[in-house]
Amino acid sequence: MIQRMGLLFSLLFVAVTMHAQMHEPIKCEASWKMVSDGVAELRVAAKIDAGWHVYSTELGDGPTSATLVVETIEGARLDGKLGFEGKEIAKYDEMFGMDVRYFEDEVTFVQRFAIESDDYAVQGYFQYGACDDQSCLPPTNVEFKYGTASVAAQPAALSAQSSSPFGALWEPVIDELGQPAGTADTATQSLWVIFLLGLAGGLVALVTPCVWPIIPMTVSFFLKRSGDKKKGRRDAYIYGISIVVIYVLLGLVVTLVFGASALNALSTAAVPNLFFFLLLVVFAMSFMGAFELTLPEKWTTAVDGKAEKTGGLLGIFLMAFTLTLVSFSCTGPIIGFLLVEVSTSGNILGPTIGMLGFAIALALPFTLFAIFPAWLKSAPKSGGWMNTVKVVLAFVELAFALKFLSVADLAYGWHILDRETFLALWIALAALLGAYLMKWIQFPHDDDDDRKVAVPRFMLGLITFAFAIYMVPGLWGAPLKAISAFSPPMSTQDFNLYEQELHPQSMDYDQGMAIARQEGKPVMLDFSGYGCVNCREMEQSVLADEKVMNIINNDYVLVTLYVDDKTPLAEPIRVMENGKEVVLRSVGDKWSYLQRSKFGANAQPFYVLLDGEGHPLTTSRSYDEDIDAYVNFLEEGLAEYARR
Repeated sequence: MIQRMGLLFSLLFVAVTMHAQMHEPIKCEASWKMVSDGVAELRVAAKIDAGWHVYSTELGDGPTSATLVVETIEGARLDGKLGFEGKEIAKYDEMFGMDVRYFEDEVTFVQRFAIESDDYAVQGYFQYGACDDQSCLPPTNVEFKYGTASVAAQPAALSAQSSSPFGALWEPVIDELGQPAGTADTATQSLWVIFLLGLAGGLVALVTPCVWPIIPMTVSFFLKRSGDKKKGRRDAYIYGISIVVIYVLLGLVVTLVFGASALNALSTAAVPNLFFFLLLVVFAMSFMGAFELTLPEKWTTAVDGKAEKTGGLLGIFLMAFTLTLVSFSCTGPIIGFLLVEVSTSGNILGPTIGMLGFAIALALPFTLFAIFPAWLKSAPKSGGWMNTVKVVLAFVELAFALKFLSVADLAYGWHILDRETFLALWIALAALLGAYLMKWIQFPHDDDDDRKVAVPRFMLGLITFAFAIYMVPGLWGAPLKAISAFSPPMSTQDFNLYEQELHPQSMDYDQGMAIARQEGKPVMLDFSGYGCVNCREMEQSVLADEKVMNIINNDYVLVTLYVDDKTPLAEPIRVMENGKEVVLRSVGDKWSYLQRSKFGANAQPFYVLLDGEGHPLTTSRSYDEDIDAYVNFLEEGLAEYARR
């Protein structure tokens, strides 16, 4: 879910939802090979779907590391540690507060064994964790069994007379559950948000001193130069289309230069974020009047001269290109800000779609005023108010620059921009912006004496002062959900008075169901994971909401099940799943099997509401930061429970 325009526009919230279903984005295959006399290799090759990643080895506390567990070894011994063949990507993860390493596209994990006897046996499993931007899979095991000797007996399986060996409460309810709530295509949603962000940036660029005064001159030129209004309008349309083509090509260049994997890594990589911080500070200083960013004058002169000599479509295209060069001092910082934001979204089409939105907004007035030239008379006249727009944008860019500095600060462990420091700087920026809008402070080139903009300035100043006051409680630990996507994690807060939390009544499914029957309440099952970053985001942004928390605490029995809980079971349990034998070794394995077999889902976070007999009350929910939708989900469950 993405919010981008901060102080200038109302924060944009997008409900990001996903289809709860069985995911198989990782295809793993184990193989055994004698590489030399007395040395063998166990190789686990993983093919990874686009958008997903598999975590690397030895990460410590955090995501599920790639791990090899040898349960039986006879006539052989391990030779070195588990290694890998593939391109490892490293980045800082804010939720885990640590550097994580992972692989995209493909990787092969390799473990060597020294063979010490002609009769040998090696048996165990390889475990890995995988996530995408919206969900994580539970720790997944790849079983292996190689050798020449007989292997120790397997643990006995439970009697599986029924489809669910753990009892009636474990019986599948996939058909009853139906389709989950919120099945929107998140990739499509994300692109729409990026497009709207670009559109907003283009609209802002329109009202800058480098663009707005050019519009009436350009439209009049096209309508008058030929004496034929129909031809003039056609030329204006081509001019607008040329602007779109130029900026879309810019977006494509950014994509081609960085590539898909680099764009995915930009959001949390330390060095790029430090560069983006410095870049946005330079742009902000430019907008405040410290200096002016311009392209070499010979570029503009050369293109403009070529446009005058060239007729037809090419000449119009070169005129549009001249506009992009001439207006760079105003549009450059906005374009730079947009490209930084959409590039760090991780979406490969982001820069192109963002520039498409920007260009459409920038080109539209040239077309509309050519169709309706009378509108030019009622359009706002150029004036000092346009410089106000630039200064407001400068404050917005400074605020977002701190966001990028925060990522670098967390990655390098500098601790110069902990949460309260970050909030203090944002409060100061909001207060200074409010003071500027109230005309208590001024910047170079400020000459706005137009009474027509006095009221809008006052209202925007009032909003920014209110925003500054809203952030003040955050200095003492208030969650500030509206800006939680931008501020450093709560773990960096030195002083925190906020103690309201949501605690599960049980972390065992059968026990939780017994509590619910005893209290006469429905059950909320929360399938989570210690290494699930999106689970933490849901806990902070949705489950921590006061209304959501009150409903769960008062009306439900909350049962949280961690699918990556490594606590070993009293003894391994073997079950049949989809015609294949599966060994459950840990508590997390058991809860993961429950989610798969009963609900037909295997991604976290995953929420489902049940009655005391284990039957669903409504559809399930997954990652979705829409608080109102989550409240409706809970209330629908209560209404259905009351009817039963």
